[in-house]
Amino acid sequence: MERTKINARQMFVLIVLFEHGSAIVIPLGVSARQDVWIAILLGLVFGVLLFSVYSCLFRFYPDKPLIVYMQDILGAPLGKFLGTIYATYFLYIAARVLRDFGELLLTFAYPETPLFVLNAIMALVVMYGAYKGLEVLARTGELFLTLLYVLALSGFVLVLVSGIVDMSQLQPVLEEGWNRVWKTVSTETLYVPFGEMIVFTMLFPYMNNPAKVSRVAIAGMVLTGVNLAIIAAINVAVLGPDVASRSSFPLLDTIRRIQVAHFFERLDVLFMIALIIGGFFKISIFFYAGVVGAAHLFGISRYQRIVYPLGLLVLLLSVAIASNYAEHIYEGLKIVTFYLHIPLQIIIPVLLLVIAAIRRRFGSSTK
Repeated sequence: MERTKINARQMFVLIVLFEHGSAIVIPLGVSARQDVWIAILLGLVFGVLLFSVYSCLFRFYPDKPLIVYMQDILGAPLGKFLGTIYATYFLYIAARVLRDFGELLLTFAYPETPLFVLNAIMALVVMYGAYKGLEVLARTGELFLTLLYVLALSGFVLVLVSGIVDMSQLQPVLEEGWNRVWKTVSTETLYVPFGEMIVFTMLFPYMNNPAKVSRVAIAGMVLTGVNLAIIAAINVAVLGPDVASRSSFPLLDTIRRIQVAHFFERLDVLFMIALIIGGFFKISIFFYAGVVGAAHLFGISRYQRIVYPLGLLVLLLSVAIASNYAEHIYEGLKIVTFYLHIPLQIIIPVLLLVIAAIRRRFGSSTK
């Protein structure tokens, strides 16, 4: 394990940047239409409950990451098998977020540029950041979080001043009852971004004050959930529920409508900067967790040795996972949710907690 340590503030920054990540880019929860903000807040509530499982596991094994302590819980053969699945999962989700990043750049600014080239530029930066280590990522995050919030507040003020917000678009609330909202929570907003906190089970041992892990993580999740709910509500209030639900990038379409005194307009660059910041940290954290996990599994003393080979793998996978953006989104909402997110974010961690609790209760352990 890397010897570096980060403090509570730096962990909070990483969580906030990670949770925003691609969630501000993709059409998160738009199937709930004008009730999307409710679906996001409910996803936050259940996400915090789910995080309590990860937190309990961390309290049982405060000095070990997930891929290591599952071998203590389940024994080495089964633990290493599941550890391999989780390391692969982290790298795969890094590739999916990288694809989100590339697709948006294609749509927004570089329609004639090959997707591979755009993804390669980001991948090289991510690989370099992971090679330098978690502490460097955390210190970089402290600088960029301030910039991200300055951009967000500027965009929020400009949207309000431009007079394009129509709050009546958010009505009627719960037009079709709770069914549509619950369906959106159970298939989308619980898992992305809140269930993705599973990746931080690989990072919590690096925190210099383990007692603050739960408070820091929950504070970061709550702040992010509120922010995402506000962003989603503004998107619907500006675009309307029909347009917002069909848009590939609702926030981008909202920002494109800003026009103040025929001077402040075409502010897509604000969105682009936010995308690059959030995308970089989300990809980096998933990638770092996957690389460190693989190093633990294969007994590699310095994880830096496999950063660039695995980085190349993630880059190639980001291009190969889908033939177009529509297929990519369909896989993310339908296939990944049911075959990866639900078992790896919910079922297996709950089972690990139950088994760990039983072993601690009866004083037995598997070596």
